[in-house]
Amino acid sequence: MSFKHAVFSAVFAFSSYGCEAADRVWQLTRNGVVVHDVGRTTRVPLADWVFAGPRYGCEPALAVGPKGEAVVSSDVVPVLWRIDPVSLAVTRHELALDADNDKDVGFTDLAWVAKEDGYLASSTVDGSLWKIDRELKTARRVGGPGVTCRRSFGEAAAQQVRSRHLRTSAASRSPGARP
Repeated sequence: MSFKHAVFSAVFAFSSYGCEAADRVWQLTRNGVVVHDVGRTTRVPLADWVFAGPRYGCEPALAVGPKGEAVVSSDVVPVLWRIDPVSLAVTRHELALDADNDKDVGFTDLAWVAKEDGYLASSTVDGSLWKIDRELKTARRVGGPGVTCRRSFGEAAAQQVRSRHLRTSAASRSPGARP
């Protein structure tokens, strides 16, 4: 388990994960989202939200979008929940995937990336990178497998060392040298 996941596991066990935006703090809990505004706290339930959590898989994620909205992922299914920044109304968005339709793809490490004009997230299946459009309708796989909470930190580190060693070995050979 990586340090990041160990910290989140401890935080999530106490039912909170926060994301700050301007004078507002969005807090992801086991029961949905708690919104902390100056002088006011509001609980926002997420209808039909499912997650396995760090004990059984990965953690769900919360990201703040370009208009101050909160977007919450499931670590089990390709569905996002959007919370309007003004009314706090919740809408549910099932994503159309361009790959891995035969797997239970959920997302973690969700973040708004202005340069991409969309969200980037990691698949909970294999750690691959996905781009989610601004409208929360489609998800496109844009990167290969990576580190995921389901793959131990030791396995990921060993793979990185093997890859680095192969690249270093190949780069250090002279053009006429034999392997």
